[in-house]
Amino acid sequence: MREKSKKQLPLMNLTPDHPQARELEHISRILDEETTIVEWVHQDLCRDRELRDTGACGMSAEQVLRAAIVKQMFGFSYELLPFHLADSISLRAFCRIGIADKCFKKSAIAKNIKRIGAASWEQINRVLVAHGRQGKIEKGRQARFDCTVVESNIHPPTDATLLFDSVRVLARILEAMRQRGVRVLFTDHGRRAKRRMLAVQYAKKEGQRTVAYRDLLKLAGKTVGYATAAIPLAKDMPGREGIGFCAELKRYVDLTRKVIAQTERRVLKAERVPAGEKIVSIFEPHTDIIVKDRRDTYYGHKVCLCVGASNLITDCVITAGNPADTELTLTMLDRQHEIYGRYPLKVALDGGFASKANLAAAKARQIKDVCFAKKRGLQVEKMCRSQWVYNRLRRFRAGVESVISWIKRCLGFDRCTWKGQRSFESYVWLSTVTANLITLARAKAA
Repeated sequence: MREKSKKQLPLMNLTPDHPQARELEHISRILDEETTIVEWVHQDLCRDRELRDTGACGMSAEQVLRAAIVKQMFGFSYELLPFHLADSISLRAFCRIGIADKCFKKSAIAKNIKRIGAASWEQINRVLVAHGRQGKIEKGRQARFDCTVVESNIHPPTDATLLFDSVRVLARILEAMRQRGVRVLFTDHGRRAKRRMLAVQYAKKEGQRTVAYRDLLKLAGKTVGYATAAIPLAKDMPGREGIGFCAELKRYVDLTRKVIAQTERRVLKAERVPAGEKIVSIFEPHTDIIVKDRRDTYYGHKVCLCVGASNLITDCVITAGNPADTELTLTMLDRQHEIYGRYPLKVALDGGFASKANLAAAKARQIKDVCFAKKRGLQVEKMCRSQWVYNRLRRFRAGVESVISWIKRCLGFDRCTWKGQRSFESYVWLSTVTANLITLARAKAA
């Protein structure tokens, strides 16, 4: 028979007995043991800020660090993160938010997390690598290298879409100035530019496409003229708002002129524009064009990873442009010496890193066995001590593919959703740090 009334609920909320909660507990212990991690975050949060005794109590450095890890670990957006921090007992305990404390708003969480720079995340990762070495989880004797691409948060670019984006963004800024009482003289060509963009996309003949492009270029040029004339008006606006409008206009006018120039070269003059000179997005102009195996094209940045035998990511390098893997080999090896104070005894690399010069340089660094997944004319006897060692290292290198797949599927490493190059680098390092914390926690729990 059912009870008429329920028993009194406990006053203290207990942490649930669940594998996810236990994993968070292990991560929390690692962060507590390495006190320098919070110090790196605290330095970034206090940089260029005047410390005051008045005002509301904001987030502590420890709370910001742990909230960032939770966000990346579970893939929460900034809209959902405050809800889960307020709703989950385990997440509140992990982020050191008391039961009676009021949870933080989305804007406060986002602003504080974005203040942590890539350099600080890199130092935090090195602290975790040292923690793994002290705990005998990752000794750094074996290393495997591979490259992947982290995409920017942009749509596949075309000259027509870039011109349309430029027209509508400049028109939007000018309209915002007009609504604030500034007498800006301009005509919004957004609707006409959109029709020309669609005409370019659906044109059946080259002549139709060229005519649409010429009109689209004309509209973009007119809009640039309106924006250039509005820059002195923005300077005369009082307060910080005018400074912001002026900076935005200058930035987008410069980018639009580059887009116009590259479109004229590619479409009207039929020139081949080098990838390093192309603008693929006016919102993320730092984006590189990465062509992989002459087959797939990605828009983002090439990232080179070093993974140890324990699947700990010991190093990460975000490259500029699309350098060949052969150019990164010695850089990655020397960074391992910087991290561990010595070179690894055995290294396994993807076939793209293979070259006679890289093999000779690796051997000169007292690395006993160097395995390239594809020989590319190199003899096994010169790379490794035996065929058995080569086969073993080749199988060992294949494990880096699973690590890359895991961080792409589970930790957001496939696409950066943050805006700007500085934020892009911070995002990549945050994913790396989160992956290493999970790896260390699971190794301790095993």
